Amino acid sequence: MTDGIGFLGGRLLVVAFEGWNDAGEAATGAVRALKDLLDVEVITEVDPELYFDYQFNRPTVSTNEDGVRAIGWPSAIMYGPTAAGPVSVPLAEDAELRVSGTNAGNIYLLIGTEPSRSWKSFAAEILDAALAADVSGVVFLGAMLADVPHTRPISIFVSSDNSKVRGELQIERSNYEGPVGILSVLSDAAETAGIPTLSIWASVPHYVHNAPSPKAMLALIDKLEEVIDVVIPRGALVTEAAEWETGIDVLAGEDEEMAAYIAQLEQARDTVDSPEASGEAIAQEFEKYLRKRGTDGRDGRADGRPDGPGSRPEGPRQ
Repeated sequence: MTDGIGFLGGRLLVVAFEGWNDAGEAATGAVRALKDLLDVEVITEVDPELYFDYQFNRPTVSTNEDGVRAIGWPSAIMYGPTAAGPVSVPLAEDAELRVSGTNAGNIYLLIGTEPSRSWKSFAAEILDAALAADVSGVVFLGAMLADVPHTRPISIFVSSDNSKVRGELQIERSNYEGPVGILSVLSDAAETAGIPTLSIWASVPHYVHNAPSPKAMLALIDKLEEVIDVVIPRGALVTEAAEWETGIDVLAGEDEEMAAYIAQLEQARDTVDSPEASGEAIAQEFEKYLRKRGTDGRDGRADGRPDGPGSRPEGPRQ
C-alpha cells in the first residue's frame, strides 16, 4: 500500500474470472462493462497453452464483421489505462456514457477464464504484471448461487484479509474454510507480495438458471463504483435488471411450488433486514426456515450472504 493515500488512492486492479466464481456471469459482466467504458489497452495476456485444458475450456469459433472466421482461445488478459493518472471528466461528457471520477485513470482490469492447471505459476505471472504496473491494491469480484429471493436487493458481501484495508473501509474479514477458486489463490499471492486486496461477492438466486443475471451485475457495479471512486454509467442495465425480475415473476406465477419457495426466502430475508430484529430473533427465524427446508444450515445465511466468499461457489463451470 502506498504510504499516505490508503487503499483507494492508488492504482487498483479489478479482477473477475469466468467459471466457478461467476454465477449469473455477474462478476465478468461488471468488469466487461468497465472495459467498454474505460480508455484501456492490453498490458499482458497469458499463454493459454500453459494454463488451460482445452477439453474442459474449449476454444470457440466466431465470424467477425468482415466475414472472417477465427478461433478464440481461453485466456486471461490484463488491461491498463492508456494514460495513467488522475482523470476528471465533466458531467456533460459523463452523460454520454463515459466513466468519470478522480480515480478513473488508475483502474486496471484483469478478466479471463479460470485456469485448469498450474495455478501457482499463473498467480506468479499475474502478480509480476501487477507489480510491473505499480498496482497498489486488488479488488476481486465474484458471484455465487445462494438461497436468496430475486424480488429483494441482491446481497453483497465485502471482505478483506488485510487488516489495514478492513480498518480503512470498515469491512469484515471472511471466516470461510473450504474449497476455493482462483480468486482466493490470487488474493493470497497478492497479500504475500505486499499488495492489499478486497473482495466483493454477490449472491445470485439459485433457482434462476438462465444467465446472465443483470440484477446481480448491477449490484456489483453499484458497490464497485463506491469502492474504486469512479462513476460508472449503467446504460441499459437498469432496464434489463427490471425485465429479468419481471420474467421470473411470470414464471413463479405459473408454478405454485416455486412461488411458495420464493415466499419463504422473502420471509427469511425480510426478518434479517428488519430494523427491530434482534440477533436472537433472526437466529430463531432462520432455524425455522431451515427446518422447513430440511437442511442443517451449512449452505449459507438467511440473507444469502456466505460465511465468506465462495461458500457456495456454484457458478457456471465454463
